[in-house]
Amino acid sequence: MDKEILKGSIDILILSVIARKDTYGYEIVQQLKALSQDSYQMSQGTLYPALKRLENKELLRAYWVENEASGRRKMYALTEAGRAELADKLQAWDQVHALVQSCRKAGFA
Repeated sequence: MDKEILKGSIDILILSVIARKDTYGYEIVQQLKALSQDSYQMSQGTLYPALKRLENKELLRAYWVENEASGRRKMYALTEAGRAELADKLQAWDQVHALVQSCRKAGFA
């Protein structure tokens, strides 16, 4: 999978996974890996700065939970602003995808 193409999609990917249910960093990576059929594995160096940035923009809310098996775990939840941002980003992505498809159909690619 082309990482350059994915760079602009990191927020969409993270917000989409968290939109399904509150989750933690490792689970986000595993969900994306499964959804991509093992063709993409987000690195910690990409994930955690992105989570912090999204939290600072108040698109995510972080909180701690206690787990007997694994100890303390930082969970992430989407805020209402995060849901709105995800909807906007998905709409923009759909427009880009439609343009690429139009170019392909027109024989440009």
